[in-house]
This record gives sequence, structure tokens and C-alpha cells, in this order.
Amino acid sequence: MAQGTQQRFIGQLTGVRFVAAFWVLLYHYQGALATAGLLVPVLHEVLRVGRLGVDLFFALSGFILTHTYLTKLGPRLTWPASRHFWWLRLARIWPVHFVMLNIAGLAVIAQSKVNGSDALARDWLNPVDYVKQLLLVHEWGPNPQRGWNYPAWSLSMEWLAYLLFPLLVLVLFRFRDKVPTRGLVLLWCLVLVPLLWYGVAYYGDPYYISDWGSTIRILTEFTAGGLTYLIVLRYWSPDGVRPRVERLATTLSVVLPLVVVGAALLLGHIGALQWTVSDLPDTPNAADLPPKYHLVLVPVLIAWIGALALTSRGPSRWLSTDRLVLGGFISFSLYMTHTVWYGLWRAGMSAVHITGGVLYLISFVGLVVGAVLIAWLMWKYVEEPSREWMRRRSGERPKPVEEIALESDGLGADGR
Repeated sequence: MAQGTQQRFIGQLTGVRFVAAFWVLLYHYQGALATAGLLVPVLHEVLRVGRLGVDLFFALSGFILTHTYLTKLGPRLTWPASRHFWWLRLARIWPVHFVMLNIAGLAVIAQSKVNGSDALARDWLNPVDYVKQLLLVHEWGPNPQRGWNYPAWSLSMEWLAYLLFPLLVLVLFRFRDKVPTRGLVLLWCLVLVPLLWYGVAYYGDPYYISDWGSTIRILTEFTAGGLTYLIVLRYWSPDGVRPRVERLATTLSVVLPLVVVGAALLLGHIGALQWTVSDLPDTPNAADLPPKYHLVLVPVLIAWIGALALTSRGPSRWLSTDRLVLGGFISFSLYMTHTVWYGLWRAGMSAVHITGGVLYLISFVGLVVGAVLIAWLMWKYVEEPSREWMRRRSGERPKPVEEIALESDGLGADGR
């Protein structure tokens, strides 16, 4: 693959990270959007399936890691190489996780002091669950219990995928040259069968967490992301992507998101697929929950990743802009901080008795802008310095080659 093609590929998929994180953010902010009068019907249906941004992250992670490590880890399994890989992945996710884990716990304790509630009444606020969170194993198992910083559940699943990746990449490396393209597409479909079966046959949980749901999602989507990279690799050449392939990829990069929007509208208007208060008596805002069967949209999102990687036109051009790439850089911190910030914002709004109107609308804008600003600060002063320190400890350069290429291609070291 030509260097220019690689830089464009990294650029647009970095931009996708921001799209995925912001989709999840707005999914969690639906209540505030509705109170502010901004949750119009079409937007509402798209945001109801916004939790699929996490599934998009899972597949994107499998795609990028396969791109980065296929020839580094694929030829053979060794303990030093695997250990080095795991350390670099911890450098990517653990420092922000540790900071937000403790901030979330302190926020709950502070809230209990203010409103007079018993913080210990939360069954997850205990040393055992804290250690599970530290070790990133809290989501493992058939019926995980979440607490502390809620979004960290996906990190626990990512960590599981990272631990298995040295074995997965051995298989992917051999598939690269030995399996024809049609065979790779067939494997891609087969890998996603368990996810689709679970998404259609399981009715006990609107979040698709229970009964190994989280594990099924990460293993199938992460693997499908890796297979998507192998399929995309078949259409790259030293001279770039062939014009015919790029035209098709550009078309798909536009059509596939429209398919997701259209399917979200369709699923959202089929009465039998909606969760009700009678289904979930402890959930007063059942109308904001995703409709049943929404996991069937995941293959479309994974295919979108492949389409974006094969073109520099259409949405890829927009996703590769400096602002979107910067958004991709801060996306992990945005994802990890936005729910705690939302809780503090709601507490503040309650304290000053703002429950609607123009002031609420202005405050909602402050909520979103504040979430992005907090994410940038977390990225700038926690995520990046700690990751660079941990990378140096392993003998790696502070920044990955791809990020250096993006910065030199338009984003200055301090001006991104």
C-alpha cells in the first residue's frame, strides 16, 4: 500500500472514531435533548440506536489492529511480542480509565453528601468491584454488573479482545494469502451469524448485555473488523486503489449510513419492536431505548469501515479534515468522560432549578461544548502524556507512526 493511501486511510478512520463517540454521547443525552426541544422525530430514531457507536468502535479496533500488527505478530506467536502488544494497549486505555474510575467514585460519594443519600446503597461501590474495574475484568461473564464509570464496560471487552488478539492474528495472517476473496467474505458473514442470532432471538435485555451478550458482541465484531481489513487489502496496490473500486467504495460510503438511518426509522416505527414500561418497570424513559433487533445494523456499519478505507472521496474527505481527525484523537477521552460530566451537569441544573425554556437550551449547548472541552483537556494532559510515558518504558517511540504522519499532514503538534 502506498504511503499516501495509508495516511488517507488512517485519517478517515480516525474521523470515524469521533463520529462513533459523539453518537454514543447524544444517545446518552437524549433526555436533555428532549427537554431542550431538540429531539425531533428523525433525530430521535437515529439516536435511539446510538449505542451502536460502541459496536462500531469494536469493529474499527479489529480493523486498525490487524492493519498495524498483521506482519508484526502474525507470523508466529511469542511471549515477548504478545507482552509488548498488551503493554502498548494498556498504555492506550488504562490511564484515562484509572482517572475516571476514581472521579466517578468520588462524584457518587460527593453527591450522597449533598443530597443526604447513602452512597453505600449502591451495590457496586465496594472494594471487590473496584479491583475488578482496575483489572478490566468487570464485564466478563454471562451477567456482568456495571457501576463506577459506566462506559468502561466496553474497555473490559476490548481488553478481552486484546488478550486474544495474538492468537487471532495468527489465523488472519494465514488467511491473508491462502483464502480467496470470496472465502474471506463468506468467513466475514459466518463470523457475524452468532451476533445476528443473538440480536434477533434474545428478548431479555434491551442493551444486549446479559447472557454473554457483551462477549458475543466484542468477539464477533472485532474479528469481523480484522477480516474486513483483509478484504480491503485485496483491493490496495502500490499505485493506490483502482478507479472502479474507489467509485464503488465512494458510493457505498454514502449509501451505507443512509441504510442505517432508514433502518433505524423503520425499526423505530414498528410497534412490536418497542420496549414499554411494562417490559421494563424500572425504566421510566423506555421510549428512548433502542428498538429490538437493532443489532442487525452492525454488519452495515462494519461494511462502512471497509468502504471508507477504499476511498478518499465523499465522506472520507470530510472525515479526514483536521477538525474531524482532532475529534478522533480526543474521542476516547470524550467517550470516557461524557457520562460523569452529564451527571454533574444535571445535578447543577437541579440545584439552580432550571427545568426548561431558553436557559435550559443555552445550558444544553454548554453541556455539549463542555463535554468536548473536558475531553480535549483529558486527552492533552492525561491520555497523551501517560501513553507516551508508557510507550517510552517499552522502548517504543512516544507516538505511533500513523499519528506522526497525520500531524505532519496538517495537524501541528500543538495546534491540532
